[in-house]
Amino acid sequence: MANSQLKSDAIMDQMKQHLSTDAGKDLTKKIGLVYQINIAPKKIGFDEVVYVVDLKKGEVTKGPYEGGKPDATFSFKDEDFVKVALGKMNPQIAFMRGAMKIKGSLSAAQKFTPDIFPKPSKM
Repeated sequence: MANSQLKSDAIMDQMKQHLSTDAGKDLTKKIGLVYQINIAPKKIGFDEVVYVVDLKKGEVTKGPYEGGKPDATFSFKDEDFVKVALGKMNPQIAFMRGAMKIKGSLSAAQKFTPDIFPKPSKM
């Protein structure tokens, strides 16, 4: 695995904290799905860092999902993930441009919106 200093790491750290708040707990009740997010420094499919955003348990972990299959798996380049997470790129547009790849349930994938991410304080 590549020695990662991805911009996405900071977002995932914020996400961890966000899920422990009341707003985060509401998300887990509302969505109740598990997402695996593969983030590549430069090119999708290479040196990917894998995160699991578990909106059943309300936690973010590094490494592939261990509890069976995630509801949906996304693959991004680091910079594109950051744009989607910060609401600077619409997830549907990212998908159509090939900036995001999806495996698994499309209905689960459609619940993956910038609203699930904490609003950024400072990056």
